[in-house]
Parts: sequence; C-alpha cells; structure tokens
Amino acid sequence: MAARAESTVLAGARVVLPTGVVENGRVRVEAGRIASVGGDVGRGASNASVGGEAGQGASDASVLDLTGHWVVPGFVDMHNHGGGGASFTSGGVDEVLKGVRTHQEHGTTTLVASTVTGEMDFLAQRAGFLSELVEQGDLAGIHFEGPFISPCRKGAHSEALLRDPDPAEVRKLLDAARGTARMVTLATELPGGIDSVRLLVEHGVIAAIGHTDATYEQTVEAIDAGATVATHLFNAMPPLGHRAPGPIAALLEDERVTVELINDGTHLHPAALELAFHRAGAGRVAFITDAMDAAGFGDGVYQLGPLEVEVKDGVARLAVGGSIAGSTLTLDTAFKRAATIDRLPVTDIVRAISANPAKLLGVYDRVGSLEPGKDADLVILDADFAIAGVLRRGEWVVRPRLG
Repeated sequence: MAARAESTVLAGARVVLPTGVVENGRVRVEAGRIASVGGDVGRGASNASVGGEAGQGASDASVLDLTGHWVVPGFVDMHNHGGGGASFTSGGVDEVLKGVRTHQEHGTTTLVASTVTGEMDFLAQRAGFLSELVEQGDLAGIHFEGPFISPCRKGAHSEALLRDPDPAEVRKLLDAARGTARMVTLATELPGGIDSVRLLVEHGVIAAIGHTDATYEQTVEAIDAGATVATHLFNAMPPLGHRAPGPIAALLEDERVTVELINDGTHLHPAALELAFHRAGAGRVAFITDAMDAAGFGDGVYQLGPLEVEVKDGVARLAVGGSIAGSTLTLDTAFKRAATIDRLPVTDIVRAISANPAKLLGVYDRVGSLEPGKDADLVILDADFAIAGVLRRGEWVVRPRLG
C-alpha cells in the first residue's frame, strides 16, 4: 500500500531543477506537494521555497539521506498503450489501473492512455470509459493514434479499419472523450487532414503528425495549420531523402514542433537520436514509450487492437508481417539509456522526459519540474541511473531502496 510522506526532507542528492543541478540538494515534501527545494547552488540553479527559506522547519520532518543519488521530476509519458500485461485499448478498470501502476513503478507519474485503430463506435465507447479514469486522476488524458492514418505507413494498425480524417468523425471522438482528449495522431496529407488539424486546434487538442506518407511541403502545410507534435519521429514515415526530404526535415526544422522519440535501442539508432537533439534541441524533444501490454511484464503473445503481437527478447512485432508493434519500454530505461549510452546531459534528459511533455499537455503548473507548490511527483535514481524510489502526489509508489 502507498504511504503518504506527510513531511519529508530528501537530502544530500543531486537535485535537478529547471534552473540546473544543485549538489547536496534538499527537497521538502509536505501534504503531497513540494514545499521547498534547495542545496549547494551550481550550474545556474537557485533555492526556492513556499512559506519560508528552503529547509526551514525541517526539524519536524523525517530526513531521508540520498547521498550519491539523483532526485528528478516524475516522468511524463504522452504516448503509451499499456503495460504490466494490461491494455489501455481493451482492458477493464482493474486492467488499466494495473498498467498505470506498472509504469508508475518505473517512474512515470503522469501518463496519457493511447488507443490504437479500431471501429469508430468502439473508439468512441472506449473514449467515454477512459475519460472517467482521467476525471478521477488516474490518467492525464487520451491520445487517439489511428484510425486517421496512412495505409502506406500503418505499422501495427489494421489496414481494414483505417479511414480518412473526416473532421466530423474526429469531432465524434472528441465529444466522446468529454474534454479529456489531449492528442490525435493524423496523416495530415489525407483528405480532410488539414481541416481536422484546424478543428483540433480550435478545441485545444494537440494535432500530431504521424503514420504519414506526407511530402515535405504537405508537412509544412500541416504545421502552418497548427500541428505541433511529430508522433514517434523517424518511425512510420518516409525516410529523410536528399532530394525529397519528406516529413522528417520539416518536423525537425520548425520551432513550433515537438518531436517524440522512442529511446529503446530498437526504434532508433543512436545517431538518429543525436540528430534529433542536435537539430531540434532539448527543448523540442519528448521521450515516450509507445509501450504495449508487455512493458514491465515479459515476452509472449499479446493483442494490440485486433492484431496479434509476438514479443521476443523484449521486442514487439506483429505475428503476421513482422512490423514493430509498439515497444516494451519504460521511461526509467529510456532515461538510463540516454544518460549512459547516448551521453546526454541529465538536465536535457529531464526536459525531454518530464518538462516538455508536461508543457505540451498543459499540466506544467502541477508537474514536470521540482518547484515549490507543485505535486510531489519525483523519482530517486541511484548513481547508475536505476530507480531507487518513486513518489507520486506525496505517496510512495516505490519506497526508497538505499545502501
């Protein structure tokens, strides 16, 4: 059972703040929120608190010595289909909550549930079901990935169920979600695509370009219409070409676009990830999992919508055709890989895995950074960047494992 950290000081760790890293940091948690942050200021960081100086009044709090550890904001995953053996597309309440809990145990304290292509009536019904879990605070919103995608770049989506992005049908899903839809992935070059982008923008929903066969010029048109996210950049879209640069160049070069990256070592070569960070910059990258049921669970045979998926050695592929079918990634693994293999600065990783997606989802006032007044969502990492503890809204999801 989770236990609330009513008044706890996390002391001695490297703490990653929006302004930089503080050594020998202190984060005070009270009643589910961050009360103060501070430490030995470095790399441009500063102390901050609510109701007093950082660390003031710590004598009435339990102190957790985190020397040799990192404290970072809870991870925010804006593209996730399930985990722990559970599917967000088809599971009941207990199953969905099992998937959410699995990802929480791996540091994801804010999660958007993604659906896959299905019949319109089913997706509308599913949106109504998931909206209740958003309203009670278990999910941060709904992402519709399909059915408005290109049959040329369908990936692990049923081609028989794909359809053009008719704005009336897009609106049907938004209405069914009752204000909880956060993102819709579209192949914007299809008939109705640009009008659908404009509709989404009018309703405050992210229009994401993905599973697309668009040209460079068509992609620019969609961005100008209001599209602001590239769904798992590089995957399910034409490759970068020197005469026909396609969507990748348009998405990387435009300052209005945030690019999703799946950093699992399967979806992207390290050089592709480096290219994205170099061209877009850390402020325009969002690490996602694109996880399916097997994340945090294991190899085996699963269903992704109507399609059968075989997971072997942690890689999910369609049983028929062999296309990659989502991932088994959790964001703690993405963080560790980024730090130890890609050698990215920890501050850049935190932006990509917490701050940037929180800003896109409109929840940065509550989560995505360690600042006084925000929810006490944080992750403790050991010196090797492995999970050592997870706190969500002041509740221990994973109690610190120290020593």
